[in-house]
Amino acid sequence: MICVLGANGKIGRILQRAWADQPVFWQGRQGQVTKGLRWSLLEDAAPPAPAPDLVLINLAGVVRGSDEDLNKNRDLAAAACDLADRWQARHVFHCSSAAVYGAAGLDGLLLAEDGPARPISGYGAAKLAMERSVAARLRDGGPGQTCLRIGNIVGADALIGNGRAGEDVRLDPVLGQPQGPLRSYIGPAALARVLAGLADLAQRGADLPAVLNIAAPGLVGMADLLRAASIRWHWGAENPQVLGRVGLDTARLEALLPGIAGRADAAAMVAEWRDMGLGGPQ
Repeated sequence: MICVLGANGKIGRILQRAWADQPVFWQGRQGQVTKGLRWSLLEDAAPPAPAPDLVLINLAGVVRGSDEDLNKNRDLAAAACDLADRWQARHVFHCSSAAVYGAAGLDGLLLAEDGPARPISGYGAAKLAMERSVAARLRDGGPGQTCLRIGNIVGADALIGNGRAGEDVRLDPVLGQPQGPLRSYIGPAALARVLAGLADLAQRGADLPAVLNIAAPGLVGMADLLRAASIRWHWGAENPQVLGRVGLDTARLEALLPGIAGRADAAAMVAEWRDMGLGGPQ
């Protein structure tokens, strides 16, 4: 059985749509949660475990604000670890971000989990600190812990999400790349499949890594995504600082779940976004 913590955020809403008919428990601090419980991970006492042998997917986090606000990512991860201990859960998957790599992406090489992480944003630094706090909690006999460095999610990212609100998107051009900057993406349905697959592996006692990149293999052009989504956009002025390609190495994920993350196809990812009813012009 899966329990999703922080189910009211963008990823949580994707999963609630994708897993509407599945036996999942949802935890939220506010708003509407179904088949689950409403309480604050940081402020309230946890209820009894809703089921034995749970796999926790911890989506609770802070994406913007002061350093003090962002540091709550570490506190929320610690609360999820405490909950896993109390509930004797099998495994906890923590929502991290590709932002932890930061300046490591400047050379254009694929970013691997065991490579350097040099965050340049407060958010990336907070997520890396969260990962390190989780690593310090690992011990023999305790629940397994995996930090998921999630790439861009179509429909939950700034590019398609802003366009969905009717904005005219300005995209930095890249010399010789009509598809625009190349980035690692994953479709929303594919993300749900990946998380379900990882939870199943955890339930079956598979050996899972402490850190895992989450994206479809290959790179997607940002201009291709905008075209596929029929979103108004235009090229901006030349920007010498734009990075032509920033991608995640997904070999580790593909070894665990071959083909489940889909492929680097802008049209297919946008179709997932539409088919899930997450918005976008038809």
